[in-house]
Amino acid sequence: MLTGTTTVSGEEPREEPRWSTERPAAEAVASDGGGTERKEVTAQFASSPRGARLARRFAVRGMEAWGHPPVSDLSCTIALVVGELAANAVRHGRVPGRDVRLRLCLDEVAGLVRIEVADAAAAKRPPAAPPSSYPDGESGRGLLLVDALALRWGWTSRHPVGKTVWAECAVQAWTSRALVRK
Repeated sequence: MLTGTTTVSGEEPREEPRWSTERPAAEAVASDGGGTERKEVTAQFASSPRGARLARRFAVRGMEAWGHPPVSDLSCTIALVVGELAANAVRHGRVPGRDVRLRLCLDEVAGLVRIEVADAAAAKRPPAAPPSSYPDGESGRGLLLVDALALRWGWTSRHPVGKTVWAECAVQAWTSRALVRK
């Protein structure tokens, strides 16, 4: 579980998020009263390539804390999706002085992990569908990966400013694939 500072500003590290076995203040567990739980972690990172990299590492550690080891298919999938969404937020949604916010939510009953990456650039919206990519292009495949790995993805406006790009990945699909391979 995360303890310590969850916000990383600028290019110089202040303090990297640390993990322990205790429930951190950054994690919330919601219950609907029927015994179902939804686990959630949230953190902010600098709007920089380093911040995107730290967001991906934070997601892997969050999945590990929820019982999905870093080498599991689900954890690797979440790491790829977070990496792509965070990189897009840093590259296309960067507003100087504003951080990127990552939220992961595990809903065990629904069998979903919801990933949300928020930035401050409301005017720069992602396309409605993943763009077609040229094989020789140096970039442009990020949303194609997100589209292939997630059940669904999209974006919503964020108030007072910005947008949140989200993706939902199925827990069961990756657990079933791991069982079939063994």
